[in-house]
Amino acid sequence: MAKALARHILVKTEAEAEQIKQRLAKGEDFAVLAKKHSLCPSGKRGGDLGEVRPGQMVRVIDQVIFKKPVRTIHGPVKSQFGYHLVQVFYRE
Repeated sequence: MAKALARHILVKTEAEAEQIKQRLAKGEDFAVLAKKHSLCPSGKRGGDLGEVRPGQMVRVIDQVIFKKPVRTIHGPVKSQFGYHLVQVFYRE
């Protein structure tokens, strides 16, 4: 069974997600921004989702985690919860 280690930042608007993505591109720390801005309970852990398996996350996030390149920040990705920035560390 596949598994991956991922983290994310969840915000209400696409514009906010874009602003945070730009800050990340300039070298700001993902965990610090997650703690400050993420609406998800995982924000308290720097956005850490831990190890996830296919089907554990909403479908659009699942697809990013298991189909997109690792070590890249993907998004904004829209779900019913808001807009996500997703980073995958590894996938097996």
